[in-house]
Amino acid sequence: MDVRLLTVWLAVAAGCASESGKDTAGDAALGSDSIRARPSSPTATTHDGRPVALLVGTSLTAGMGLDPDDAYPALLQRKADSAGLAIRIVGAGLSGETSAGALRRVDWLLAEPPQFVLIETGANDGLRGLNVDSTRANLRAILRRVKAAAPGAIVLLAQMESPPNFGAAYTSRFREMFPTVAREEGAVLVPFLLDGVAGVPSMNQSDGIHPNEEGSRLVAENLWRTLEPVFRRN
Repeated sequence: MDVRLLTVWLAVAAGCASESGKDTAGDAALGSDSIRARPSSPTATTHDGRPVALLVGTSLTAGMGLDPDDAYPALLQRKADSAGLAIRIVGAGLSGETSAGALRRVDWLLAEPPQFVLIETGANDGLRGLNVDSTRANLRAILRRVKAAAPGAIVLLAQMESPPNFGAAYTSRFREMFPTVAREEGAVLVPFLLDGVAGVPSMNQSDGIHPNEEGSRLVAENLWRTLEPVFRRN
């Protein structure tokens, strides 16, 4: 792994430590159409007839430190609108969340079944050196719950990375976990969304942790390369 990734991921680990207890739906940070503490699921906020693309993720999806309009879910919404695709992007990012936390809240998020679901989780597991087998089991359980709640939904799993300080074997097992789970569970694998952003000072906020406006735009571009053809095929 590029040493720049180690730098940024270690910074994220420190920055997210204070958020580690926030594995509940009511503590979600803001994104485009992001979840807030309320009894209804985020996909139930409006009913305008458009298919919903639900983005379940961490502070990266929440757009921490950014105006909600500059977070990548909002940028994806503008890309979909510009492309003439009638899709409603719903960001459901929660800072500091592990895969176990995502598993705990996924049923609530799926109360109104979406048509597309992107799962961006696991990075905080890797940052903390959590057991890969446990993370793999959580990812599988999340994808299976999505398929059970929304049988017709297209499910995507974002590739994440771990820092190399836990050793080459851990880093390799962590990296290989995502394509393996995606293949076994029938999900579309999304390449690492921070490609070209992680560890690049000009792409990150002053904390060196989260993408700035320019970095967020590149994250949206990275994701759009996978999402656009998926949206168009369906």
